[in-house]
Amino acid sequence: MSDVELIVVDDATAVAEEVARRMAAAVHAGRSIVLTGGKTPEQAYERAAVLAPDWSRVEVWWGDERCVPPDDETSNFGMAKRALLDRLERFPSVVHPIDGELGKEAGAEAYDEELGSTALDLVLLGMGPDGHVASLFPGKPALEVTDRRAVGTEPGLEPWVDRITLTLPTLRSAEEILFVISGESKADAVRRAFAAEPSPEVPASLARAETGRTIAILDRAAAAAIDA
Repeated sequence: MSDVELIVVDDATAVAEEVARRMAAAVHAGRSIVLTGGKTPEQAYERAAVLAPDWSRVEVWWGDERCVPPDDETSNFGMAKRALLDRLERFPSVVHPIDGELGKEAGAEAYDEELGSTALDLVLLGMGPDGHVASLFPGKPALEVTDRRAVGTEPGLEPWVDRITLTLPTLRSAEEILFVISGESKADAVRRAFAAEPSPEVPASLARAETGRTIAILDRAAAAAIDA
């Protein structure tokens, strides 16, 4: 797998700006984009809608979703709709939300089928203080699934609702993985994900593009525990 290119900027706002710039470049190139949840990604989406208001050549996917209605305040789709999709001048050619209302098993089966053999270009990933990515949590069976592109899983932190997530092989198949990480609470997880040996105890350390590139955009607080 490829090494990770670490890019350290001043703060969460600068992280969002850099991610938005890279999203805009992907939009202009007509690449497929896999969205993630989180506060800093939300800021990036708002900015990306300004930098690239025409998404008509883009297919949009999600890395994970909670098993809640799309208008629930914890829905990753709902957040992306408010921050990004509703702000665009031209809507994406295809939008592929994960149907969390089906439940984790049926919803994962439906998304796995929808993904089929689709090649994913740009995958955005946040990371939790426990080192999880998408809804791949330390110690959960979903981390070991290799024969499906999407799988249902139990929550590893609040909100305590079931999840649907892309699997590690699906993430690794991407042309580019782009980590979006900010905040002092992530510093130890960043060190374990990017400056220590890969481990299932830190799922982010296992998320590397196999044939493409992996980039992490960090603010100085998140990068404080590593030499960057």
